[in-house]
Amino acid sequence: MDLKKFVTIVDDYPKPGVSFKDITTIMDNGEAYKYATDQIVEYAQDLDVDIIVGPEARGFIIGCPVAYALQVGFAPVRKPGKLPRETISVFYDLEYGQDELTIHKDAIKPGQRVLIVDDLLATGGTVGATVELVEKLGGVVAGCAFLIELSYLNGREKLTNHDIRALITY
Repeated sequence: MDLKKFVTIVDDYPKPGVSFKDITTIMDNGEAYKYATDQIVEYAQDLDVDIIVGPEARGFIIGCPVAYALQVGFAPVRKPGKLPRETISVFYDLEYGQDELTIHKDAIKPGQRVLIVDDLLATGGTVGATVELVEKLGGVVAGCAFLIELSYLNGREKLTNHDIRALITY
């Protein structure tokens, strides 16, 4: 299935000059959403993962059905103040400034094989910070899966030591 046919391009969103890739039109088509999920599940099976980790919010939308299909757990990565128990955090650079991500301190057990799942690989900032969180907890990043990769933003350069699977590339 050509998943690109199900992505809606929204020009000048969220600001002029940006060509936003809207995945909600994959998600609202049951066949396309199932196909995308199944493709990531197949990839994950080859990696023998123990748990899925997804950054908010679209990483939840993509990662949770993958975790369900694999019968493994799911650990959310969130902005500060959103998780109720003790967390660890990392700061990462944005184009203009910094941001922070957190994960529960007990979400990953040392040695667990982790698949990081998100909707988009762009500059690699969010996934790079997520990798750092997983590794701080002693997890092993077995791979990273995305619906879309914007290859022109060179996000793979921040993940050179990690296996990456993107279902759609622009």
